[in-house]
Amino acid sequence: MIGLGRVGLPLLLFLEKKKFDLIGLDQNKALISKLKEKKMPFIETGCQKLLKKSNAKFISNFKEFNPKKIKYIFITVGTPLRESIEVNLNNINLVINELSKILIKGHTIILRSTIGPETTDYVKKKIEKLTNFKVGKDIFLSFCPERLAENKALKELGQLPQIIGVEDNKTFLLVERVFKRFKIKVFKTSFLSAELVKLFNNNYRYIEFAIANQFSIIANNFNQNIYDIIRMCNYDYPRGKIYDPGLTGGTCLRKDFGMLNEKNPGTDLFLSAWKVNEYIPLHLTETIDKKFNINGKKIGILGYAFKKDSDDERESMVPKLIRQIEKKVPKSIFICDPNIKKKFIDGYKNYNLEDTLKNSDIVFIAINHSIFKKRQIMKYSRKNTKIIDIWNHLKTDQFIQKK
Repeated sequence: MIGLGRVGLPLLLFLEKKKFDLIGLDQNKALISKLKEKKMPFIETGCQKLLKKSNAKFISNFKEFNPKKIKYIFITVGTPLRESIEVNLNNINLVINELSKILIKGHTIILRSTIGPETTDYVKKKIEKLTNFKVGKDIFLSFCPERLAENKALKELGQLPQIIGVEDNKTFLLVERVFKRFKIKVFKTSFLSAELVKLFNNNYRYIEFAIANQFSIIANNFNQNIYDIIRMCNYDYPRGKIYDPGLTGGTCLRKDFGMLNEKNPGTDLFLSAWKVNEYIPLHLTETIDKKFNINGKKIGILGYAFKKDSDDERESMVPKLIRQIEKKVPKSIFICDPNIKKKFIDGYKNYNLEDTLKNSDIVFIAINHSIFKKRQIMKYSRKNTKIIDIWNHLKTDQFIQKK
């Protein structure tokens, strides 16, 4: 397993549970040390228990591989998006360059990173350039996307159908042997089709959230209650569901639009969805500033991870919200995210919930963590504190909740 982040590590532990022998490689030596101590580096339901009894070997260098003992090689490194809306293949290239030095005949490579269209074909050509092997004859290559939700990885690995993208039947049979142990439905398709499945899933969800956020902006402009409107739209109505608005971020949703958009020279639906979702922090800030004047106020920010009940800060929209608030020059900003075990976040002290609420004139529920209980928020917040609840976390159907 090359790459032991939030995709690779849960998969490694799940595969070991299915009686595979595992070696996990990651160049982050601090991460490897933590795994050797049997400590999960992030929150993922059920993984700590599996890690504690794991017999997997964790290494930080390709030289520690014994290629003769390896049959399957999963690649789960990240593929970020450059600011110029261009897929960044640096991590993939690094892995392929190193891997090509130790590949032997018969190895099966399974790409599992989120990648842009035609990347698997690029990997195929790169392997053939760097080695004397022919992909599909000597070395076998497949793209098998993960489509898991954080905190549900182990559960969904045993439930969700697996797409197997291949260009020859022998590779499919080899890869199918792995996923047969999952006891899930598998689909055989091409490299490109498998790549598009993952991107279509993520972009469809991203557009759904953008619609909810656009509706929220429109309702606010008309001074109407978006939560009442959404509830009436959805109640016993059989065609479609409108989500509540919120900050739409994360390592997949916030960047995967660009993997499709990169190959399109014009404005499209994906770019429009991105613009709507990226506008929400400014919309929140401007709306609240007009009503209550943020300048000189003490501001509380509840939540910093990118989604509910996660400790994952990557591609969170909360830093963007904070930057917009900073432009209004508040007196101070108090951040609270109990899921993130750091004393300081983004240069600010990570306060507990009580201190954040007691010290804030305006509180933004930036991320709707379950740990933020309504009774605690109402108990500890100050008199006349304005609570900004875009998620409707307090279930009051009010965007602005007053103490």
